[in-house]
Amino acid sequence: MIPLNQNLSTLKRSAIRVYTNLARQTPGCAMLTIGEPDFDTPEAIKAAAMAALNANQTHYAPNQGTPALRQAVAAFETARGNATTADQVLITIGACHALFTALLGILNPGEEIIVPTPGFGLYETIATIAGAKTVALDVTKTGFQIERSALNAAITPKTKAVILNSPCNPTGVVFRRESLSAVKEAVLGKPIFVICDNVYNQLSYGAACPDLSLDGELKEQLILCQSFSKPYAMTGWRIGYLTCPDYVMDRLLLLSAAEITAVPTFLQDAAVTALETDPAPMREVYAKRRDYVCGRLREMGLSFPEPEGAFYVFPNIAEFGMDSATFCTRMIREGKVAAVPGSCFGADGYIRLSYCYSDEELKTGLDRMEAFLRALRKVKS
Repeated sequence: MIPLNQNLSTLKRSAIRVYTNLARQTPGCAMLTIGEPDFDTPEAIKAAAMAALNANQTHYAPNQGTPALRQAVAAFETARGNATTADQVLITIGACHALFTALLGILNPGEEIIVPTPGFGLYETIATIAGAKTVALDVTKTGFQIERSALNAAITPKTKAVILNSPCNPTGVVFRRESLSAVKEAVLGKPIFVICDNVYNQLSYGAACPDLSLDGELKEQLILCQSFSKPYAMTGWRIGYLTCPDYVMDRLLLLSAAEITAVPTFLQDAAVTALETDPAPMREVYAKRRDYVCGRLREMGLSFPEPEGAFYVFPNIAEFGMDSATFCTRMIREGKVAAVPGSCFGADGYIRLSYCYSDEELKTGLDRMEAFLRALRKVKS
């Protein structure tokens, strides 16, 4: 066998996919695993794509993205308080590509990124590919908020970035202003980036979600990664963007062009229309589902951080005396309902439930989960 890139040797398949596939292989299993909107893409967005195809928008787009979409993104970001020019926008193949481009563009071998944990596993994957290291900042013991002294202790001369995902996957937690203030104080004026993974920003249920990407003092240290997938139900379209300072864009554009050349042209016309679409109706449905799911989990006697956005809840299952992978495997096989182990997000003793499912599917899944927990507790007693 010919040796491969050694940085790939420790990579593992996403546990989200592993447990979803296990559920699919289990006859009659209810799935609460995937964080994908169950809504169809709004008609106006689809119509814009079809119109672009009919207008023969089927040729290469500029590497950085079409002027129309970059200008629309810049206007959208500026309107919400993140002053951005079209030259500071890069159109990407979803937020995953934005994150890959951002992290591969800034990381050197041996450098470190700090990730509040539990957190999205892709960050560690990208860091590993880059030959860098992820430093987990455990927030499970601090109300799922960033504690100033813990963050300061995690920063070393090798620290290159702090990643913020708020509302958070897998918890739905929104970082308070105190958490963001701790990050700003720790990095301002230092050679450390703040990467805001804002894919759930428009799915915050309360008032405006506190957001460091709106802090002008951090502008030269900040990279924003965003997706059209979650707020506009466009997961299969694979389109997103990043914004960054001019000196960073100079290099990231070259990296992105080498990776993908450009995002499909007709999709970018549709994304302009998406930015004109209000996600509030979907957000209201998610909020109602959140209330139902959280109410059911409380009735089951489970504790969890209160989800304030996104479409996940992260209940604690430590009382059952098994690791989260074993718990989820047994719940699929014995309870016929699937969740994702908290270990996938760096926090064993928890599981992630998604409520991107119909009311009927949620009721079925939670009824089965309740019966499964009842059986486990009966055996314990």
